Amino acid sequence: MTARVAIAGIGMTAFGKFLDRSVRSLSEEAVRIALEDAGITADRVDRVYFGNAAAGLVTGQEMVRAQAALRFTGLMGKPMINTENACATGSTAFHLAWQCVSAGQADIVLVVGAEKLTHADKAVSFGAFGAAVDMEEKQLDHIGSGSGSIFMDIYAERTRRYMDATGVTAADIAQIVVKSRHAASLNPFAQFRKPTTVEEVLAARMISTPLTLPMCSSIGDGAAAIILCSSRVAAQLTGARPVWVAACELVSGSASTEGPNASARASKAAYEAASIDPNDVHVVEVHDGAAPSELINCETLQLCAPGEAVHLLRSGATDLGGKVSINPSGGLISRGHPIGATGTAQIFELAQQLRGEAGERQRPAAKVGLAQNSGGQVGGDSAAAVVTILTA
Repeated sequence: MTARVAIAGIGMTAFGKFLDRSVRSLSEEAVRIALEDAGITADRVDRVYFGNAAAGLVTGQEMVRAQAALRFTGLMGKPMINTENACATGSTAFHLAWQCVSAGQADIVLVVGAEKLTHADKAVSFGAFGAAVDMEEKQLDHIGSGSGSIFMDIYAERTRRYMDATGVTAADIAQIVVKSRHAASLNPFAQFRKPTTVEEVLAARMISTPLTLPMCSSIGDGAAAIILCSSRVAAQLTGARPVWVAACELVSGSASTEGPNASARASKAAYEAASIDPNDVHVVEVHDGAAPSELINCETLQLCAPGEAVHLLRSGATDLGGKVSINPSGGLISRGHPIGATGTAQIFELAQQLRGEAGERQRPAAKVGLAQNSGGQVGGDSAAAVVTILTA
């Protein structure tokens, strides 16, 4: 029997392009805030799971990324587990930490997701993203529009098929960006905080048809840290505002192109583990590497029937305060997407929502939150996907 696990502390840096900051600097800030939020000091932490996906390619730091980043935080000497799983890196680290606490192996575990993607040479940053595919696979060679980002070309091809099947328009996709930017304008941690209009989004530079620049997630830097603890410790922490982990499911991509994809399989397992129906979810953070992914993932997570996500969007049901508020943080396209930090940033947002501390982004009476984070591409599926369900 597994033990109940609480989120006891959260910390996050602003996301953005910070050429003068390092993974260490970003990690130190997020960890300090999370420890303060939990009301504990570093010596109380039993174990650390550190998520970083691209430092080896961007900064050259390999093999001991946690130890290098956390060297001066008071955490050295603790067991540190370095985690890398493409864009699902942060949520994979969270999954491992949750397993550790739920199994009774530790009472207090720190999760850090951190990434430094900006580089003086943008080709280095794009190259890091582009390496998250099977490099021996040749079937991706036909995908490409000269955008410079193989993932935006993959998203674009997927979007064209989706638009043909559902009748979703470019204006609908632009409306997702408008919604996202409005949420981000209320989020002090977000990278892109300037509101926009449908007309501005459609008129922006085309990256890979039909995706214009604002419809695509960007290069950025940032870190987010989460402290998990046992229910026994949570009861002892002064001023604790625990959020509970109801389920956290990690899967890899399927070897077959038939059947449900990784995120669908992970969400099905998470709903079953949490004994929760999709209709019970109040607030959701989805992996919108490109804007239309919000609609596609809405259906993948069974928040609506196939082909119906656009109707939720048009009705306002997925807005801030809506029936199921989707990406109130601004999501990847507006909050930002520093690869290794994305999964922990999603958890940070949901924890704020379930605590009732999201300010103007708050979904009223939020009691159940879900995060979907996928990463990489192998065959026709994500290389990894994690779905986490939290409850107040």
